[in-house]
Amino acid sequence: MRRSALGDRVSAHKSVLLIGGTDSSGGAGLARDWRVLADCKVDGKAVVTAVTAQSSAGVRAVQHTPREMIRAQMECALQSGAVHAIKIGMLGTAATVRAIAEALRARSELPVILDPVIAASSGGRLLEDRGLEFLRGELLPRVTLITPNIPEAAALLGERQTCEEGRLIEFASRIQEMGPRAVLIKGGHSSAAECVDLFLSAEGTVTRLVSSRVPADMRGTGCALASAIAVGLTRSLPLVDACRFGKDYVTNELRALAPPCRSGMG
Repeated sequence: MRRSALGDRVSAHKSVLLIGGTDSSGGAGLARDWRVLADCKVDGKAVVTAVTAQSSAGVRAVQHTPREMIRAQMECALQSGAVHAIKIGMLGTAATVRAIAEALRARSELPVILDPVIAASSGGRLLEDRGLEFLRGELLPRVTLITPNIPEAAALLGERQTCEEGRLIEFASRIQEMGPRAVLIKGGHSSAAECVDLFLSAEGTVTRLVSSRVPADMRGTGCALASAIAVGLTRSLPLVDACRFGKDYVTNELRALAPPCRSGMG
């Protein structure tokens, strides 16, 4: 049995509501989310927003869940026992964004982590333009933390991509003005030796979360990070510490996939 590198601490009777799309290859989306919860011994509930046919080569097809079905899933999930945090991934359409935002109005006490899935890492757009507009205007004000990577942060603001840290902090501040309590811009798309994520708190404090770059590829790292942060919040960690917990989880997963170091002559 594979043991999580984060240890055996258990969140007894804690549950995370996962909202997102399926991935037929099992590498990302709800499949990755469930794996994180299983590793961390946390229960899960799910709202399926879309079914995708995709692999590491790209997205072949997407079928979106009708808005009424989204609403019904949300109602049933929230009525089926306690939920301690919500993690949102792929939404796909404006109708889905609106349905989720409306459902969250009645549950404002729950922490909400949004991984703004705009495009698949394997290629292919996963959020329509009008959906992006509604995400900015209707969903972000209901979010505790948004976790864009650099391309997603740029897309949210209609800006060109940049890896310059001062500009990324500016991006985080501008995204925060759209309504989320805090912002975590992920540095995985930069080419620096270290992977630096930038956390902007509700109070305006910037914290650099730094790790060595691991020579390994894994699809669904954004899904895993956001889900692990949600787990951290079920353990009553402060938000910045939940982000550290999530980053440690993903780093450990990547290290497990990295080729072994070779030393000596051969």
